Amino acid sequence: MAKQREVQWVKTVVAAIVRPVLGLVTRPEWQGTENVPREGGVIIAANHLSMADPLTIAHYLYIGARRWPTFTAKEGVFRIPLVGAVARSTGQIPVKRGSTDAVKALHEAELALTRDNASVIFYPEGTCTRDPDLWPMTARTGVARLALSTGVPVVPLAHWGEQHLLRYGTAKLRPFPRKRVQMVAGPPVDLSAYMGRPMTATVLKEATAEIMRAITDLQAGLRGEVPPAEPYDMRRERQGAHGDRDAAGEAAPAAPEAPEVQAADPAGAAPPVPADPLPADPAADRPAADGALDGTANGEGTTRR
Repeated sequence: MAKQREVQWVKTVVAAIVRPVLGLVTRPEWQGTENVPREGGVIIAANHLSMADPLTIAHYLYIGARRWPTFTAKEGVFRIPLVGAVARSTGQIPVKRGSTDAVKALHEAELALTRDNASVIFYPEGTCTRDPDLWPMTARTGVARLALSTGVPVVPLAHWGEQHLLRYGTAKLRPFPRKRVQMVAGPPVDLSAYMGRPMTATVLKEATAEIMRAITDLQAGLRGEVPPAEPYDMRRERQGAHGDRDAAGEAAPAAPEAPEVQAADPAGAAPPVPADPLPADPAADRPAADGALDGTANGEGTTRR
C-alpha cells in the first residue's frame, strides 16, 4: 500500500515560496510532460547543469507533470536548521556519501518507487557536468541497476538554460534578466533487452548508455546542436591530468630553469571527483542527486506537446 511521504501543509508552504521566486528569475518552456506517468513509481533520469536545476526540475514535475518530486539529497542538507526539517517533511531521501549508511538510502529509494509510487529524480552522472560544452557526461550505473531490479520505468529528462542563472563552480547568481529554461521529458527508455538478465557490469553499462543516449538526444533537440560522438569521461580526464602532472614533476629536476611548468600544474588539473554517493558492491555506482524542493500548481511554464 502506498505511503504518504510528505506533509501536505509543508508542501503548500514550500510551493507558495518557491513558485513566485522561480517565476521572477526564469522563463520556463516545457515539453513532453505527457511522457511522465501520472501515477506509479517512476525514475526521472536527468542531466545536471547547475546547482539551480533541482529547483527547475522540481518545478517542471510538480506543475507540468503533476508529480511531487523526490530527490536523494546530501545528508548534510538534513542537518541545516529548518532546511532539514523541510526536506524530511517533503519526502526527500538523505544520503550519507562515502558510508555504508548509504545502503539505507538506496533501500528507501527502492521503497519510495515500489511501495510509495513516488517519482524519484536521479542524476546518473552523479555531479554537475564538467564537459566544456555542458553536454551530459558518462554516467554511473546505479540508475540502470535500480530500474532493472525494481522494474519501474525510467523517464529521460533534459534541460538547458540554468547555467545562465547559476553556473556550476560559482556562487554568483544572475537572476536578471529572466533566464529562458527549456525542459523536455522523453518516453520511458526501453530496457526490455536487459530485463531478466544477470546484472553484470556489461549489462549495466549498456543499459546506462541507453539512458544517457536518450537524455543527450533530448538535450541536442533543445539546443539545436549535434552532441559529441563520445561523452566526456571525467574520471578519464582526471587520470590524464594526473599523468601529465606526474610527467611534469619528473621532468622538473632536469629543467630547473623552467619553473613555469610546475606553476601550470594546478591550473591544468581536472576538478576532483566527488565521493561516490553510495558504497561499493552492490551499490558503489548508484547515483545520488543534489537535493532541492519545489512547489505547486498552475502552468507558469510554456508547455509544448
